[in-house]
Amino acid sequence: MSNRLDLSICLGCVALIVFCFMIRSASAAEFPADLKALIENRCLDCHNSYSAEGGLDLESLTFDLEERLTRNRWVRIFNRVDAGEMPPEAGSLSVDDRKHLVDILGNAITTVDRKDVLASGRGPLRRLNRDEYQQNLRDVLQLPNLDIRDMLPEDREEHRFNKSATSLDMSWVQLTAYLEAADAALKKAMATSAEPPPVTKYRANGTQLFSTTSTFGEREAMFFAKDNKAVATNELDQFKDDPALEMALFRSASWPYYGYPRSFVARLAGEYRVRFSARAVLQTEGYQLKPAIQSVPMTFRARKPSGADVSGDVRATGGIMDIEPESKVYETTIRLLPTETFEYSLLGLPVPLARNVNGGPPTYRYPPFPEGGQPGVAFQWLEVEGPISHETWPPPSHHVLFDEFGTDVQSQNPVDDARRLLRRFVKIAAREPVPEEAILRYEQLILERLEMGSPFAEAMLTGYKAFLCSSHFLYLPEPSDPATSYSDQYAIASRLSHFLTNTRPDASLMSLAETGKLRNTETLRSETDRLIASSDFERFVQNFTDYWLNLRHIRRDEPDIRLHPEYRFDDYLIESMDRETRTFFTAMIRDNLPATVLIDADFVYANDRLAQHYGLETISGSNLRKITLPDDSPYGGLLTQAAILKVTANGTSTSPVIRGAWIMERLLGQPPPPPPTSVPAVEPDIRGAKTIRELLELHTKSESCASCHARFDPVGLALENFDILGGWRTNYRGFETGESITGIDRAGHDFAFTLTQPVDASGQLLDGRSFRNIHDLKKILIEDPRQLARNLLHQFSVYATGTPVRFADREEIESILDACESNNYRVRDLIHALVQSRIFLGKEGCL
Repeated sequence: MSNRLDLSICLGCVALIVFCFMIRSASAAEFPADLKALIENRCLDCHNSYSAEGGLDLESLTFDLEERLTRNRWVRIFNRVDAGEMPPEAGSLSVDDRKHLVDILGNAITTVDRKDVLASGRGPLRRLNRDEYQQNLRDVLQLPNLDIRDMLPEDREEHRFNKSATSLDMSWVQLTAYLEAADAALKKAMATSAEPPPVTKYRANGTQLFSTTSTFGEREAMFFAKDNKAVATNELDQFKDDPALEMALFRSASWPYYGYPRSFVARLAGEYRVRFSARAVLQTEGYQLKPAIQSVPMTFRARKPSGADVSGDVRATGGIMDIEPESKVYETTIRLLPTETFEYSLLGLPVPLARNVNGGPPTYRYPPFPEGGQPGVAFQWLEVEGPISHETWPPPSHHVLFDEFGTDVQSQNPVDDARRLLRRFVKIAAREPVPEEAILRYEQLILERLEMGSPFAEAMLTGYKAFLCSSHFLYLPEPSDPATSYSDQYAIASRLSHFLTNTRPDASLMSLAETGKLRNTETLRSETDRLIASSDFERFVQNFTDYWLNLRHIRRDEPDIRLHPEYRFDDYLIESMDRETRTFFTAMIRDNLPATVLIDADFVYANDRLAQHYGLETISGSNLRKITLPDDSPYGGLLTQAAILKVTANGTSTSPVIRGAWIMERLLGQPPPPPPTSVPAVEPDIRGAKTIRELLELHTKSESCASCHARFDPVGLALENFDILGGWRTNYRGFETGESITGIDRAGHDFAFTLTQPVDASGQLLDGRSFRNIHDLKKILIEDPRQLARNLLHQFSVYATGTPVRFADREEIESILDACESNNYRVRDLIHALVQSRIFLGKEGCL
């Protein structure tokens, strides 16, 4: 999002701008007679070749619906007339005339569009995007941690997703990148040494548990303790090997923190098993330790052991663990690259940072102790073992390539072995049977390499690489006529698996495709439920919410620590917000919740940090759990989740314009038109001198702007009680006017801001309905559950098929909604109905 109040989303009249397209000369006489008469009587006064208001000249616009661009223009005209947006003056088109016009135009467009679909399919052939390509390679080569995604160009977005067929084009640059990525993956899969990589074993206790024996950022942040009392630095030598010595840590990790075990560095890339003994503690006055009241969440962060000068990648690994007050052993698996180590990363604790006082050297200052003591974790010992080896050697990935051959890959009959191995690999890698004439092309490539003297393994990899970059692997065909297409069932299997798991069909789906059962209603329903219940469904949730809800940008805008010091370095909150929304969306589908939970629900998924953020009763632990909300809570539903409220803010201020437009498009399926370049944006006023409503007036003085803003500004205004991270507020913050607020933040730095104007979250929608607050708005929005469900179906359709809902699909969409209406438009029901529709299955649907 822009960091400005982008009030330039406003337009002149929505319908007129939509009509402003390039016009091709033709005679108005080409229109159907009834349509021609309506246009002459109701439209040409404004939209003729002389005046052409809004840039629309209906005298020159052709009615050649066979031409795709022209048809799309008439679809836009249909949409505006059907919605009552054109003509813009009330009463200028009677109800009967409007219905007649919509019927004529709709029938004409549907007829031509359906003919096009039957002849050419709903959309073009779709290429795998880079996420799908990586996951396909992981599954084929049995390399679950293969990382080649960033070797490929970033996929373009269209219709809000990275799965749109028209945007997933192919160029020489992309093909070269795919070849390089496939080559890297194949080399990773091939074992080159006779023995598995050596395993490193490491154990640390006492002073070896930390990279330095000096206290870090004053003794409040880290110290060594024995018998629940800190040991002075000059006394540590006598206790350094004492198993009773604990390393006690009371801060979260951030730059320039470097708290990792001493002298451990990974020599090889891979997974490492980490076991450690620890307990949650409270630090009290005099550096004393006592058992904590609640657990403390932590993870590890992989990084280079570069001291305070943090360079390269720093990333969380190993998952989140809740350290309990009683000492116990914990175990996790972390991923490390060569020369990396890992650091302790406690979550939700203070982050003391260096500060300069009066120009002197940097010093550390710890924020005030919480009442009862500062939570932390005391570690007793830690063990590392890895990289974790496969149970057999060569590993499974090597066998995918070379079957029973060992790591030397020497063949006595290279031609015969090449033919056998190639067909074996193609059968493993292909998502449908590949004709023999196609396989012969890859065979010839391998045989040519052998004739040139290439080693057998190298020749085989050349053929494999060519196949992995061929249309057989890179593209997903559409389901077609089952009576004439051999590959129809396999196309359904691939479409379903790439929809719900972001990868190739598994053995069950492939078996059902082979036996021709995937157009059976019950079979398709059972397989859909199976994939939704699988662990692989997490990939769908991750990717779908990354793009539909923009969660991939949740860390894009750092909170302005001047105005929001409570959010400084609170990565645990951001992580929890992200997990909450994905968990909630998963529940929408797996628990078959009604579509209205997009707007409101009587529960949230919260952990210790989110409960605090949402003003709920205190709970312990990092695990998200379903919490019933108090009746007066403003939270509940996707609309008011912290993650949504963050991605619609900019880190400094909130904008009703941006939030309102985003909600209308993403959740309600009613996107505003693009902003005109001639209308400037409004900078937020962080001094506190003007209210947000005063700022909005700068763009709503114009009648044409006001009519557009009235569609989305009110929705954004209702969300103004939520700050940049979704915390509840009753006043805006600034620096000049209002009540002064001072204190010390989580990093030990002083802060000062003012509470300025009170928040006014009331408003009125375009249809005249008014609301006082977010509670009232939620009640209004859930009055139209069908539109919420319709929008979900549109999102699922483009994600699953790579093509947005076409005009000819609209009747099918409404039929799905009719079928789901009696059960309150539940989300998994919508998915089942879509999967069994002609939109998903092609011409025939379920048989």
